[in-house]
Amino acid sequence: MTLQLRVYVPPHPLIKHWLGVARDASTPPPLFKSAMVELGRWLTYEAIRDWLPTEDIMLQTPLAPCPATMVNPDVQLVVVPILRAGLALLEGAQTLLPVASVYHLGLVRNEETLAASCYLNKLPKDFNPNTRVIITDPMLATGGSIMLAMAELTQRGIDPALVRIISVVAAPPALQKLSSGYPSLTLYTAMIDEGLNSKGYIVPGLGDAGDRSFGT
Repeated sequence: MTLQLRVYVPPHPLIKHWLGVARDASTPPPLFKSAMVELGRWLTYEAIRDWLPTEDIMLQTPLAPCPATMVNPDVQLVVVPILRAGLALLEGAQTLLPVASVYHLGLVRNEETLAASCYLNKLPKDFNPNTRVIITDPMLATGGSIMLAMAELTQRGIDPALVRIISVVAAPPALQKLSSGYPSLTLYTAMIDEGLNSKGYIVPGLGDAGDRSFGT
């Protein structure tokens, strides 16, 4: 069976609404960050649908025994925000997954060569091979940063098939690289934009998500 990158653009009205708020150049930083938090929340909600393993149990209500379906407490769940902008999406994801471990990964892009490099890596030396990972990275443009993040994770034992990427806008070059390098991945994004400009920025995009989130 040939694997192919799966990309989902959920039709949820709140995702569409907050994407519009984030795109608007007149949106002030506090509201922009709120939009990113909400996008992190709702995209994560969609991404974990039918993904977290569950178990059927019997419990006791105040009145009678009752069957219930619960998330398996043994599942190992990790969220990896790509600094800086991924922190705003992380905030939304954590409202749904408060018990997930968080490992920060700081990546920066050279504005001339567009090559990505790592300046902070808090990943452990190795992971349990059954660990499920959510990566929060708002902008997938050239694909350099997300490919570097995937390389760091896979060399530590992460199975790409157990990874979910949460982004706000994605461009075809990044999707093509991910599909070629990690075809078993699954990605959730609010929108696939038309392409990149000469500086490697997503068009129409939403500007620099890190600067706009933190008012810098």
